[in-house]
Amino acid sequence: MTEPTRRALLTGIAALSVAGTASVAQEGRPPKSFAFEDVERRAADLAKTPYDARVPALPAPIAKLDYDAWRDIRFRPDKAFFGTEGSPFRLQLFHLGFLYTRPVTVNLVRRGIATPIAYQSSLFDMGRTKLDKPLPVDLGFAGLRFHSFLNKPNLLDELIVFLGASYYRFLGREQLYGLSARGLALNVEGQGGPEEFPVFREFWVTMPEKDDDALLIHALLDSPSVTGAFAFTVKPGDETSVSVRSTLIPRVALPSVGLAPLTSMFFIGENDRHHSDDYRPELHDSDGLQIAAGSGEWLWRPLDNPAGRRISSFADRDPKGFGLMQRDRAFETYQDLEASYHRRPGYFVEPDGAWGEGAVTLMELPTDTETNDNIVAYWRPSQPYPAGEPVRLSYRVRAIGSGLDLHPGARVVNTFTAAAIASGTAKAEEAKGALSRRFLIDFAGGDLSYYLSDPAKVEVVAATSQGRITATSIAPNPHTGGLRAALDVTLDASGQSTDLRAFLRAGGRALSETWVYPWTAA
Repeated sequence: MTEPTRRALLTGIAALSVAGTASVAQEGRPPKSFAFEDVERRAADLAKTPYDARVPALPAPIAKLDYDAWRDIRFRPDKAFFGTEGSPFRLQLFHLGFLYTRPVTVNLVRRGIATPIAYQSSLFDMGRTKLDKPLPVDLGFAGLRFHSFLNKPNLLDELIVFLGASYYRFLGREQLYGLSARGLALNVEGQGGPEEFPVFREFWVTMPEKDDDALLIHALLDSPSVTGAFAFTVKPGDETSVSVRSTLIPRVALPSVGLAPLTSMFFIGENDRHHSDDYRPELHDSDGLQIAAGSGEWLWRPLDNPAGRRISSFADRDPKGFGLMQRDRAFETYQDLEASYHRRPGYFVEPDGAWGEGAVTLMELPTDTETNDNIVAYWRPSQPYPAGEPVRLSYRVRAIGSGLDLHPGARVVNTFTAAAIASGTAKAEEAKGALSRRFLIDFAGGDLSYYLSDPAKVEVVAATSQGRITATSIAPNPHTGGLRAALDVTLDASGQSTDLRAFLRAGGRALSETWVYPWTAA
């Protein structure tokens, strides 16, 4: 039997839509359109049953795929969904194999009726993989991705990808993939057990109309500890945004939840060069954590590649936003002709409504290569989520460039560390085992240009959780158009740690965001 064509598939979907509507009409009830509440009900029903961790065995030709062979299997662009409807979007699917062995079901929603997409090998260019017989139509897919006319009106570019666990990545104009977002993170800190990775097990894609400027994608989340319903509204543009609506239903009490988690990579930067003698000056997908606190304060925490796992928490109530950013957009900073780190986006999360008390949490892991994602940031609520009680949250994630327009104040553009110049007092302390370090912070933007002719009117407001700040100074930096602050910090002994904070102030008014940084004397 010949495999059905793409046109036949779409015609069949339309026929099912009509049939479903007619059936409901014959029963005297108006047709019911698929909606977010349907996924909520699925999640609620799923939460009443034990988690099924079984993964169906893949057919032999697929089970043995290595990375290169799996990557060689590509969706045929001429088979992309929505191409015949005049839509500005195209849907493609990923083949199972390699690390992606758990199948996901992908449904198309047309005229309110959801219909699953049957697997067909003809949708793919199988590359070097040879099939002796057709694979089953219920094989499923590894994930899905969408293209749109993002950068040019006559060229389809990749817009968003859902692949692996609850990970997704998306792009704004002229951006290249770097960090990832996730639907949910559980027990990232590893308290009492390993981290749990929820998965999206089923998707529903609403077929976009010709003039639609946004995509609507629903997803069903599942894991041993929680189920969930998600809706993603994806709007492409200079700063592509993903509006997320979610309902979580805990199977068990959840003491450690990571909401709106972001995952990235930081290997080396101007503040941390000791891990590599690579010719490239910096290697990272993100260079800092930006926080818009509920109090109105803006914080900037440069990322680091620590010697051991480091977890930093920034307690807050009803945060206005947080994100992992790639502020430095200059090619000269990275000198990488292939990876183009200067074009990696930052993701900024903006809560919809009050999230209560909790903490923006940052975990940094040591890495000896640029291929490992070693940075995770998320919101952790202060109170555990009890079993069986639905939790409803909404937020927006934006793919942005430098993020320099997020707030009107001056921003941190560089962080450097160096040996402190020891005074007589410092030398005496060092003889007793104390250690000192100098931190140089470049602030630029905001109103700083006004003070360049008289930087003495600006003060550095600095604090440390341990040890002492022994000196501060400030100087104009004509290369950034801002001011460079310096602070010398002394800790009493090797191995002692402190958290530093500094911002610029003039006449009682804060001129900059707050720079925060951890230091362990060594």
